[in-house]
Amino acid sequence: MLDKRFIGLAMTGLRSNFGRLDMPYKLTFAITYRCQSRCLTCNIWQMRPKNELTLDEIRSFVQKNPHFKWISITGGEPFLRSDIVDIVKAFYENSKGLYIITMPTNSLCDTKTEAERIERILQTGIPKLSITLSLDGYREMHDKIRGIPGNYDKVIRLCKELSELKKRYKNLFFEFGYTMSRYNQGGLEKTYEEVKKELPGITRNDFHLNLGQISDMYYKNSAEDIKANNEAVAQEIAEFISKRRFKIDAISLLESAFLKKLVQFAKTGKNPMKSRSLDASLFMDSFGDVYPSIMWNRKIGNIREHDYDLKGLWKGSAAEKVREIIKKGEEPPSWTACEAYQCLTGRMPSLI
Repeated sequence: MLDKRFIGLAMTGLRSNFGRLDMPYKLTFAITYRCQSRCLTCNIWQMRPKNELTLDEIRSFVQKNPHFKWISITGGEPFLRSDIVDIVKAFYENSKGLYIITMPTNSLCDTKTEAERIERILQTGIPKLSITLSLDGYREMHDKIRGIPGNYDKVIRLCKELSELKKRYKNLFFEFGYTMSRYNQGGLEKTYEEVKKELPGITRNDFHLNLGQISDMYYKNSAEDIKANNEAVAQEIAEFISKRRFKIDAISLLESAFLKKLVQFAKTGKNPMKSRSLDASLFMDSFGDVYPSIMWNRKIGNIREHDYDLKGLWKGSAAEKVREIIKKGEEPPSWTACEAYQCLTGRMPSLI
């Protein structure tokens, strides 16, 4: 029997493709910019963030904005916030239609502690919790890109912990997140083969692929940090996904459509679909600054200045100006899962 919250998410996603919603159903929220990684492709770790939103402030925000059906929690490293379980509880207890929470992890926190926090999140009753374990290469490659010796082994260790949790919690979903850049170009298939030696049950469907992208607002990087051969990367993605198993479920179908468009984006560098930014979704950082998307440095306001209520920002003049830019097709090009899934939801039959 389908979960009522899933039906609500599906119907809202479909409705959003025909026009702007009264309020967004999807929120991408960087709960902290603290990070222990030293990635070659991202400079978030160089930040020393101060005055990030407190738990009480997040609770105020959630209570005044109870309309989210999908929350993407990100960072930095989300699990560096010791109150991450309480943050998730606040969203789930106040957002009556919330179906899914997604979050990445670099696996550098204590494995047992992180697994315990994930179990406590699962115990809230959230219908779907999706964890992405960042993995950008086989052992030597990943540790070099991430700048932390032993990181690869911690990813594998956490994956084994999650595999045990999965036996008890059917609301847990997890996968590897592989970000493609000049540092790991040509290494995807070898990475898969090496992981499979450690985890024999893994398939290509357990890998989510991202293309390393540039954002002076979020990643604080440049083309020199990530630039790869576009044609070669597109071919590498296409060859990998051609070997994936075809599965008929919502997550698999969305991922398949996302990856097909990722090949197109890698080749052209142009947005493969019309953005749903500020029609269905938005991005908020750990200081309460609100943006159309995680990749677009176009601040539309701060929730602290609006008593933690999004209505004024969502319907304000700054947001309307951004929507006009999007209508003209002038939004900066990007194709990340944080933004792409909103474009794809409700249009699956034409995209599969």
